[in-house]
Amino acid sequence: MTDRAFVEQMGGSGLTTAEIYYYRPDAQSLLQLFVWQEYDLAPDFPVLFQFLENWQQQLEGALHSVSISHQRLIKPAELRAVGGILRLP
Repeated sequence: MTDRAFVEQMGGSGLTTAEIYYYRPDAQSLLQLFVWQEYDLAPDFPVLFQFLENWQQQLEGALHSVSISHQRLIKPAELRAVGGILRLP
């Protein structure tokens, strides 16, 4: 059985972290932080935007701001021959 995260990364997804600041429903003058992580496709972030759309429709806490960071964890290897032959089995 293959790990879901590995399959997502092989499909081009990368680890996306969103810091979501929202107003507390019980104290409108206070901001609360929610950290969300999932594998998503940059730069469109369809999974994140679907989550945020659901947040706005289903939850009482109004969004203040969202900060997004994204990192592809699987990258092509950087190989460079330096005066020799490199043989891979």
